[in-house]
Amino acid sequence: MWTADKWKDYEVLDCSGGEKLERWGDYILVRPDPQVIWDTPRGDKGWKHPNAHYHRSSKGGGEWEFFNLPRQWDIRYESLGLTFHLKPFKFKHTGVFPEQAVNWEWMYEKISESMKTSTRTYKRAKVLNLFAYTGGATVAAAKAGASVTHVDASKGMVTWAKENAASSGLADAPIRWLVDDCVKFVEREIRRGNHYDAIIMDPPSYGRGPKGEIWKIEDAIHPLIRSCAKLLSDEPLFFLINSYTTGLQPAVLTYLLSTELKNFHTKIKADEIGLPVTSTGLILPCGASCRCEF
Repeated sequence: MWTADKWKDYEVLDCSGGEKLERWGDYILVRPDPQVIWDTPRGDKGWKHPNAHYHRSSKGGGEWEFFNLPRQWDIRYESLGLTFHLKPFKFKHTGVFPEQAVNWEWMYEKISESMKTSTRTYKRAKVLNLFAYTGGATVAAAKAGASVTHVDASKGMVTWAKENAASSGLADAPIRWLVDDCVKFVEREIRRGNHYDAIIMDPPSYGRGPKGEIWKIEDAIHPLIRSCAKLLSDEPLFFLINSYTTGLQPAVLTYLLSTELKNFHTKIKADEIGLPVTSTGLILPCGASCRCEF
């Protein structure tokens, strides 16, 4: 398992009974987690005195119960010098998936190395980030020196990502911010003849584009990977897929990329990603990633 273990401003303190106890900077949150199917003693005092608690509803969805939490606060990922704005919003999220830091580290290293050794005629590696959310991968890639095209269907998420870039000292970095349907954008880029050295995608299980386009991952992920393969440059660096969908396990992701990138010389690895749990020393699984290096 690839573990995001370099955080100082974030930690999973404990997890039990379908919930996890987390420290986000100076604040303690309790949030549901479907992976936590065990019921162990809740010894950490944070369980009794959190700053906020997200309660899952039996009818679907849920709501926050606030005790003492600001509307917005910041945490810093010191390893790469990144700062993120956090705020609780619907569907239990805060604006950052901290387990993804293990992928930020990996892509930062790949991009940094390429800047030293590439024979490309242009200086900066060109990175395409699809379903880019609040920009964790975008700011990590930009920090490494890449020019990034950030695409997400939500205007609010793109605005949030811009704020994260600015707070990370990247307000003037070469980042193209686009509110667009990812599938349609890729199709247009193919017609335009544009290419990228690295592609990142973190597709949701289900979603809608800015004009109501429906995305169902089981139907759309393979055709999208096939299309994205056409966007790779002559000197590609990597192709990274993240998945939080139950059916898309590491072996499935490996098969998808291996099938569509068979004409490239590649090294493909896939694994679960996770976060260390302070109280037990164990690792909480948080999804899967597949990394293709060229």
